[in-house]
Amino acid sequence: MARVTGAVATLIALALRAVALPAEADSTTSSQPRCVASKISCLLPKGATLESVTAVPDGGSYGEGAKDIAYPVVPTGLPELCAVIVKVTSSPTSSYHFGLFLPSKWNSKFLTVGNGGFAGGINWLDMAPGPHYGMATVSTDLGHNSTTTDLSWALNNEEARKDWGWRAIHGSVEIGKQIVQGYYKKAAKKSYYSGCSTGGRQGLKELQLFPDSFDGLLIGAPSYYVTHINNAVTKVGIYNLPVDAPNHIPYTVFPYMADEIVRQCDALDGLADGIIQSPELCNIDFSAMACGTSANATWCLTPPQIQTARNIYGDYRFSDGRLIYPGLTPGSEDQWWILLAGTEPTPFGVGYQKFFLTNNPDWDWRTYNDSMVTLAERTDPGQPTAIDYDISAFKRRGGKLIMYHGLADGLVATKGSDWYYNSTVSALGGLRNTRDFFRYFQVPGMQHCLGTTVDAPWSFAGASQPGQLGTGAWSVPGFADAGHDAMLALQDWVEKGREVDQIVATTWRSSLDPGSGVLRQRPVCPWPQKAVYKGRGDKDAANSWSCR
Repeated sequence: MARVTGAVATLIALALRAVALPAEADSTTSSQPRCVASKISCLLPKGATLESVTAVPDGGSYGEGAKDIAYPVVPTGLPELCAVIVKVTSSPTSSYHFGLFLPSKWNSKFLTVGNGGFAGGINWLDMAPGPHYGMATVSTDLGHNSTTTDLSWALNNEEARKDWGWRAIHGSVEIGKQIVQGYYKKAAKKSYYSGCSTGGRQGLKELQLFPDSFDGLLIGAPSYYVTHINNAVTKVGIYNLPVDAPNHIPYTVFPYMADEIVRQCDALDGLADGIIQSPELCNIDFSAMACGTSANATWCLTPPQIQTARNIYGDYRFSDGRLIYPGLTPGSEDQWWILLAGTEPTPFGVGYQKFFLTNNPDWDWRTYNDSMVTLAERTDPGQPTAIDYDISAFKRRGGKLIMYHGLADGLVATKGSDWYYNSTVSALGGLRNTRDFFRYFQVPGMQHCLGTTVDAPWSFAGASQPGQLGTGAWSVPGFADAGHDAMLALQDWVEKGREVDQIVATTWRSSLDPGSGVLRQRPVCPWPQKAVYKGRGDKDAANSWSCR
């Protein structure tokens, strides 16, 4: 199979991209007479300060470059727009910024985009598709400037945690809409959201607290259960430590394990194509990986290593059986390095314990035990956890929600989204009462938020996806329509009542290069349906598949 090194779109990769272009200098043009400080500053409420206004010409670029540590890549090829940066005082000891793109050709819609991990920075690259759609678009830095794995800003700072947890998003939405109404002399008719991982969590939290904020949300791989998942990733990391112990599996072995899991589990969905579509049917035969078998000449797992693998796939539960967080899915092994390659557990976990829970930068991960979960549940620093599953208020006002998750995600366990959706279904009284406004799509072969190592179709204009295809990319290159673009499909559902019964995902011969030519397209189906090959026609063509 083709394994694309670097194609995985982890929050780490999104935060550490280093290629950046300089931002455009503050300016204005005669074609944008409203794009001046004097006409925008008067639109701001008390506590908000205008920091910059920039008129961007058609085909121009805008961003903050290296100054924006988490999101240094500057989008290019923008439509004509006005770029605004605002600072908001959120408490006597905290503040946040947000950026706003105000396109000259506006379609009366408003879009908010999310962030990643614990990163602080305005997500300009994810904002860029918004103006191409015709939407005014906003993103916030969440009140700090840091990479996704740097949590030191949260030490003894509950106000900053609140900004990250929910307050900066909500304030940016409220003030952003106010600016839009004043700038265009009319209010936005529809409001949308797009975010993945932490961005997914942010959208769900806003929806739960303020059901009137958005008419439609596109939510990817949400790390919504903060009190549990950020403890679970420490627990998972400990399974594979210390590195000199017999139980440790070197990260160089993970790709070999991935190949073996595909060999065992691929055909269970009815078609041997290198893509695992039904990981829930996979009963892993660890004996095929065990040392002493003839199948593995270059690698194998010892009994202690096999137990480590079982632990990673297994659910994290308390001794009384209570589920804390589900384990990783068969097919996710190519991304295990994120949680399991270091000499200590991932900063997504250890940083949370140090800077959110214990307020102790010297806290030792070796002391971790289940009391960390109990402490997190009691305090939920910053109140980011989004587990209010009764979202009937959002349903009553006509809101629509699309959630998706890659079945090969090795960072945020796919089964966590299964848990979220099933909990919502239960809270609302069954699938029939849920499916009319909330649909959940599992994406075979897609990793965290985007990307694939098994040539699986993964691109459908979810959060962060267009930016991985180029600084000027938006939608799905060559397929900017509601059949292939989830944001356009969401808008059609909200505005025209067209239910989203499938979304066609795309991948290319070189999976991050649309110029290499389309390799595969397949429908992604709303749970509990799956894409099924019709038994005839090109297996790489979407019309050879149906949702059943």
